[in-house]
Amino acid sequence: MINLLIVIVLILAILVLAKVVRVLELSTDLKGEDPSAVTDSDNRTQAKLFVVGIFAWLSFVVYGVFAWGDLMLPVSASEHGVVTDQLMNITWMIIGPMFFLCHILLMVFTYKYYYRKERTATFFAHSTKLEMIWTVIPTIVLTTLIVYGLSIWQQITGDAPDDAIEIELYAKQFDWSARYAGGDNVLGKSGYRLITSDNPLGVSSEDPAANDDKIVRGELHIPVGKPIVFKFHSRDVLHSAYMPHFRAQMNCVPGMTTQLHMVPTTTTKEMKEITGNEDFNYLLLCNKICGAAHYNMQMDIIVESEEDYAAWLADKKTFAETNAPKEKAAVVVAEVAEEEHTEENESADPAAH
Repeated sequence: MINLLIVIVLILAILVLAKVVRVLELSTDLKGEDPSAVTDSDNRTQAKLFVVGIFAWLSFVVYGVFAWGDLMLPVSASEHGVVTDQLMNITWMIIGPMFFLCHILLMVFTYKYYYRKERTATFFAHSTKLEMIWTVIPTIVLTTLIVYGLSIWQQITGDAPDDAIEIELYAKQFDWSARYAGGDNVLGKSGYRLITSDNPLGVSSEDPAANDDKIVRGELHIPVGKPIVFKFHSRDVLHSAYMPHFRAQMNCVPGMTTQLHMVPTTTTKEMKEITGNEDFNYLLLCNKICGAAHYNMQMDIIVESEEDYAAWLADKKTFAETNAPKEKAAVVVAEVAEEEHTEENESADPAAH
């Protein structure tokens, strides 16, 4: 009911404003004035309104920073996340003052130099010195930021530490699967030609390194304080693995392998205490609009101690264990088919009787 009343009030306010404008137009006609003519009073009024508008806009920006600034990014939970946040803060420290300076200058110049009939504009075509200043200084600043950002990017996309745990994140519409390297810490080979209903990740049963791999769905477990190297694959379309608390994101591209590595620093239990949210969970999200159910393509990430992680992983079956019964069943089926074929041949051969 209250929403309906608000709508009615807004409609009435618009109608009243339209009538006021019409009355002003009629009064101008009665005075014999040209309503399309722009007077000095009009220009002065517009300049003042522009100042009020810019001031209101800057005030709202300041309010937004204090009111919602802490919602911009969640708490960082990885080693490189701290450095990434530092880069972002430095960027804001440069952009913020320039944002306010440009708007204040725009406000001052608009008010000071609004059009007057007795004033003539100065024709100013070129200044090499001025152009050098506004070209060289931004170039130096932006180049510094880009180089700094590339160095941080290189930290997580370069060579992973030798003791990093290998995990494959496999994306498809619209869910995630994880494959953990076994005791050899080497992921077995895989390929799209090997994908079946029983082997959705296309893992090669002929590669010995794949035998101890473990495939899990539903949630991803990783140990705190240990380097993790993620290798990303996509089965169908372009996806993007996004882990906001770890400041990690990488595209999952069909037909190729992408990777990054990071070190989680805060367990799920600790983050629940930090956020004061008992239902908190780290999330793996898809950050590419990959289809109708894109919004629901996510998986919980559990960060825990090495002991808890080892116990959880030990409870999962290896690829060889889950694949062996199917291979055995296939052999049995083949043997039965061969026996039936032999019996049919014998019954069809008169000499067999």
